[in-house]
Amino acid sequence: MTVRALLAGGGTAGHTSPLLATAAVLSADGVQITCLGTPRGLEVTLIPQAGYALELVPPVPLPRRPGKALVQVPGRLRAAVKATGEVVDRVRPDVIVGFGGYVSVPAYLVARRRHIPLVVHEGNAIPGIANKLGARFTGNVATSFPDTDLPHAHYIGLPIRREISGLDRVALHAQALAHFGLDPDRPTLLVTGGSQGARRINQTMSAAARDLADAGVQVLHAAGRPDEVSIHPRDGDPPYIVVPFIDRMDLAYAAADLIVCRAGANTVTEVAAVGLPAAFVPLPIGNGEQAHNAHPVVEAGGALLIDDGALTPAWIDNVVIPLVSHPGRLAAMSKAAAGIVPRDADERLAAMILRAART
Repeated sequence: MTVRALLAGGGTAGHTSPLLATAAVLSADGVQITCLGTPRGLEVTLIPQAGYALELVPPVPLPRRPGKALVQVPGRLRAAVKATGEVVDRVRPDVIVGFGGYVSVPAYLVARRRHIPLVVHEGNAIPGIANKLGARFTGNVATSFPDTDLPHAHYIGLPIRREISGLDRVALHAQALAHFGLDPDRPTLLVTGGSQGARRINQTMSAAARDLADAGVQVLHAAGRPDEVSIHPRDGDPPYIVVPFIDRMDLAYAAADLIVCRAGANTVTEVAAVGLPAAFVPLPIGNGEQAHNAHPVVEAGGALLIDDGALTPAWIDNVVIPLVSHPGRLAAMSKAAAGIVPRDADERLAAMILRAART
């Protein structure tokens, strides 16, 4: 008998990426996958591209402060629950899986009302509002980090793509450098602020570009918004490559000796899993979850942590340049990072989902 699973998650890569990684394992096991999202998120593009059916329901933003948006929540939630119930009636899932975000709340409520087995996965070290609710409805709760405070929590790690979890950076290093047009004889710094970019990182790296070049460091910079990066190379400078985004992050990780990046759960997990030393610059808004995401890797010695406001050209000069130019320190950090996070979280979560569906 074919198992049918409804996977709810979207809005950002933080919810969509682990959903897709888990869906790939379930699909390989013969599970019929339907995904639940809203019209506003990345899932509208990414899920159909991956070949999975996508059902859309109205979003229910959950504001952190009182105001008009908070007053509108009950009406929006009723509409979303009604639409989700209609999807469930059509799909008839054996299990519902939530990855957090706006779309998960109505999925959790429908699962509870219909007595459908529910699995909740929390991506961040500090749980969001949606998963705090969902964890009250089920004993099948999985977390990406060991100290996440949720009822019934089972630490399994964060599901990541197979091309990342199985990456051998050393074996692909030369191929990766050639792919991006980088010099095999220079240290390589990878810079990214995520899919939307990060102005602080972009501006700081622009200001430090001459010093990086003088030190012989080449840079691969996924800027999100390349107009925020102003580079004026001189004859003979090492490569400083600026692109909006990188669709082969496996090769970017393999090319790099060090990464400067935000500390979203996916980034932290992927970087640690492949053993890439990192300088994490947590997003300075929200509830501080990005700094918490980075702590296990930082405490193990696999990464540095720098506040957004303290990321300056002087810090690049005094910390990043000496580090990326020191193979011994980088090797020690790589070894420390590689043992921190599970690489098989996709398989662990898929197994939990199948057990729930069959009970």
